[in-house]
Amino acid sequence: MSNSTKIAPYNDKVVIGIDVGTGSARAGVFDMNGKMLASAKQDITLFRDNAHFAEQSSNEIWEAVCFSVKQAMVESGAIAQQVAGIGFDATCSLVVLGHDQQPISVSLSDDANRNIIVWMDHRATEQAERINKLKHPVLNYVGGKISPEMETPKILWLKENRRQTYDNAWQFFDLADFLTWKSTGSLMRSTCTVTCKWTYLAHEKRWDVSYFQQIGLSELADENFSRIGQEIVEPGTPCGQGLTEQAAQHMGLLVGTPVAAGMIDAHAGGIGTVGVNGDATANMAYVFGTSSCTMTTTQEPVFIPGVWGPYYCAMVPGMWLNEGGQSAAGAAIDQLLSLHPATIDAKIMAKGLGKSLPVMLADMVLEKSSTPSQSVELAKGIHIIPEFLGNRAPFADPHARAVIAGLSMDNSLENLLAFYIAGICGIGYGLKQIIEAQAQSGASIKNIVVSGGAGQHPLIRQLLADTCGVPVISTQASEPVLLGSAILGAVAGGVCENVAEAMDQFSSIDLTYQANEYYQEHHNIRYVSFLHLQQCARNLKG
Repeated sequence: MSNSTKIAPYNDKVVIGIDVGTGSARAGVFDMNGKMLASAKQDITLFRDNAHFAEQSSNEIWEAVCFSVKQAMVESGAIAQQVAGIGFDATCSLVVLGHDQQPISVSLSDDANRNIIVWMDHRATEQAERINKLKHPVLNYVGGKISPEMETPKILWLKENRRQTYDNAWQFFDLADFLTWKSTGSLMRSTCTVTCKWTYLAHEKRWDVSYFQQIGLSELADENFSRIGQEIVEPGTPCGQGLTEQAAQHMGLLVGTPVAAGMIDAHAGGIGTVGVNGDATANMAYVFGTSSCTMTTTQEPVFIPGVWGPYYCAMVPGMWLNEGGQSAAGAAIDQLLSLHPATIDAKIMAKGLGKSLPVMLADMVLEKSSTPSQSVELAKGIHIIPEFLGNRAPFADPHARAVIAGLSMDNSLENLLAFYIAGICGIGYGLKQIIEAQAQSGASIKNIVVSGGAGQHPLIRQLLADTCGVPVISTQASEPVLLGSAILGAVAGGVCENVAEAMDQFSSIDLTYQANEYYQEHHNIRYVSFLHLQQCARNLKG
């Protein structure tokens, strides 16, 4: 599956961005103005044996990456000699390889191909809770609580439940770092991955030995962290000598093509968006995909309870990052819609129109409303807390659950639309809650810069502006996450001197969605209901 928009002139340089999300690997070819010339993708398998486990195959992902790069290059009309550099971003999933550099199973199935614990996997919830009770000082740099989505609880789970895998592991990689190793043979790790998900203290340029000893992973410290990263570099740093002969052959590129130290996928979306108006500190990057991620940049460290960070040099070099988000966003809408009786017929209708169900519903809502902002009236009486996978921020509570209030016996398509709008508003109110928590701690923002597939529809963007009371900016880049990884490739390839310069060169504003003042009080009332229902859900545990 590919998308071509323009043929690259023979003599022009291009850069390639590669994004590995939860469901697919994608590659985009960009010109020196940040315009995507072509893209291609290949789906990847997600193994889910139960609600808490999610696994993938690093071999399958690598094959999908190589296919996507080759296909995107063909569609762009560019040739290998034009490629100045490539950059990777990926989900913050844990990849495990043995001493033969081949996959080792992390799965109860014992399938060696299932050697990745996916970011959304919550098998390590108990380990995360035990770590949090120890209150080690490194937790101050993850918002006070570590998440089961992070890597050290997952590695601890492996030690306690898959001891042979733990003992025989040669390397534990974040997925983006695995991809740069697979491409170049370099064991460099990115400050983005290890700082955000592994407790590396980038501002002090060190791992904290006592943390690993205290939580039960002393072996990693005793080995001087050789299995999780000894050479930590900023995103965009060239890795090794560029593409190896084998990797170049698989991608159809030249040996030695520069490869950048990578990023977590959401952070690449941040790189592709927050510099859009020249002031990264004024903007919150909101990457609205299967989950959502919020990223705020500050000059000095800001400690926000329940919000990950502050992380130094994790996104914009030389600056601090606070990272929040929602464990389920686009996935929450999909789950919500699956509960409604009208969804079966609506899916058939959407398929006939060649649209996804959420896009069809959003289009129908716009047809029924005089303005996108008016659509909130359709949700009257229905309130949704879409925390199906817990609350990532600002409560860092993996046990939080969704609440749906205002159900009736109405099973119509019109009621499905109301359900959908209430769900989108619920995501917006969750985002507003994160913005308020950050502002209370000293990390205020002026704009939301949106990216991610679920945030592309104009209805969604306007509702986010209305629910949060903050302008929402979209960029000209149709694929900001891919652009972010391409920006890293541009830095590694010497096209730009640093990430800040590349952000300015490659990003530009497309549209700005202002909050509709007429509906401000309406959303304020619904937001209060959101907070009450959320608190009720916490009170009802047990």
